[in-house]
Amino acid sequence: MAKAARRPLSPGRRILLGVSGSIAAYKSCEIVRGLVRAGAEVKVAATANALRFVTPLTLSVLSRGPVYHDPFDPAAWDMAHLSLASWASRVIIAPASADLMARLAMGRSGGLLESLVLSTKAPVAVCPAMDTEMWEHRATQANVARLREWGYEVWGPVEGELASGRVGMGRLLEPAEIVARGLK
Repeated sequence: MAKAARRPLSPGRRILLGVSGSIAAYKSCEIVRGLVRAGAEVKVAATANALRFVTPLTLSVLSRGPVYHDPFDPAAWDMAHLSLASWASRVIIAPASADLMARLAMGRSGGLLESLVLSTKAPVAVCPAMDTEMWEHRATQANVARLREWGYEVWGPVEGELASGRVGMGRLLEPAEIVARGLK
């Protein structure tokens, strides 16, 4: 079997993919794979709840590196939130749960992902994924407005079939769309 050709890494294509606790976290695997195939160097930072939906091993194999999730990991001697924040040329959070977006909108830094977002100078994009009622709630809309006001890009959500079986607004953008936007 012939190996698939890989594009050489391009300078500036250092993408930190943040994964938060949403059923859509399984799609983060496809996002990592698409970014790597396109020649990006990808590092993954996941919340504890994200790791309930997708394993660190899966994300690690696809990204070809460790998955960062513990802000107190002694193996990350270089203060992971600071080194990851300065390493990234772009931060993409996909999926971004309502809870994570609320923490970001309040400037909270209780976990590794939130801390590195607060520390980075790279552009940050959040890709919301949640049920329609959560997306439409005034608190979520206020948090999204604040994130936009602070310069975060908000990619999605879109209307479609949700994990609940309902159809409505709140579906994560398709992984291929997130990859395409992330590489621009």
